[in-house]
Amino acid sequence: MTVPALRVATEPAGVDLAAAELAAREFLRALGVPLDREGMQDTPGRMTRGYAELLTARPFRLTTFPNEEGYDELVLARDIPVRSVCEHHMLPFVGVAHVGYLPGSRILGLSKLARVVEHFACRPQVQERLTKQIADWLDEHLDPQGVGVVVEAEHTCMTLRGVQATGSKTVTSTLLGTLRGDASSRQEFLDLTGIRR
Repeated sequence: MTVPALRVATEPAGVDLAAAELAAREFLRALGVPLDREGMQDTPGRMTRGYAELLTARPFRLTTFPNEEGYDELVLARDIPVRSVCEHHMLPFVGVAHVGYLPGSRILGLSKLARVVEHFACRPQVQERLTKQIADWLDEHLDPQGVGVVVEAEHTCMTLRGVQATGSKTVTSTLLGTLRGDASSRQEFLDLTGIRR
């Protein structure tokens, strides 16, 4: 039986780049940033386009395939780049995600693990929610035996301002199914992510 690919897209909610650029210009002026120098004149537009890019995930098709061989061991993609924006300060946080699952009746096209990470990261986020959203979404759409997600990220709202804890990273995890309930499966997942270094 062929399962049609699910098209996944985040619909932009009323994006108005021109209005955002005007607001960015006023925001910078209100902070005393001079915009009359040649190098700064286009900064509000660049700033607007940069944030629009950070907040817009690319659409993709979730491609799954029958697990014809009955593969029942861990599938893990490590070090998937994560870039998002902290919803509390609108400052970026960047890092990596380690995403794994124990297949059920279907397996996933490997590039889709990175696409799912991007899908949830391209919006104002908190790392805890991002980690759980990735895991819950894969659990719902794959119906696997288990899912594990670990995100390691540096938050510029913490490293460049406030406490200025340069180099600190935040680690979050969500484990579902067998990867949560079975100690040896959980240990294998955590060991393969390499977070115990």
